[in-house]
Amino acid sequence: MRLVTPGDSAPASVNKYLLPHETQVITVRRHPAVLMMPVGLVLAGLIVAGVVSNTVTSVTWIWWGWLILLAWFVWRVAEWSVDYFVITNQRMLLTTGLITRKVAMMPLAKVTDMSFRRTIAGRMLGYGDFVLESAGQDQALDTVDFLPYPEQLYLEVCEMIFPNKNPSDD
Repeated sequence: MRLVTPGDSAPASVNKYLLPHETQVITVRRHPAVLMMPVGLVLAGLIVAGVVSNTVTSVTWIWWGWLILLAWFVWRVAEWSVDYFVITNQRMLLTTGLITRKVAMMPLAKVTDMSFRRTIAGRMLGYGDFVLESAGQDQALDTVDFLPYPEQLYLEVCEMIFPNKNPSDD
């Protein structure tokens, strides 16, 4: 089962990084669990601000601090909304960043080993991490964390890297 059907197009923020002869196979956004820490910090900050404002009289500064924390959270959500992991018929790309756009990529032909990890939280929430290795030196793309559907993605990518060369399937 393909995660992107033929004819679907990548988001415009990703499409401009695809080569004219590339075919998009999979495009996924990172799992929303990547936002767990920012959500926890905003909620903890709100609780602290509420408790402190009930005990101390001059606490305008604590609410300004919480608003800064909230603005940081909104920034992280905006970044998450434009970050994509894309697999084409020739390479893997990870696009990140809201203002400073970074595109890390690895050609599928250079991938010598790939595995995925799932922590307990990842198994409960449905995300995993890919670890990519190449015969070359340090690669721009070696770990992709918080990927949804890790087993399905893993099988899809392995099928692309190691296609069935059995001539009876033609």
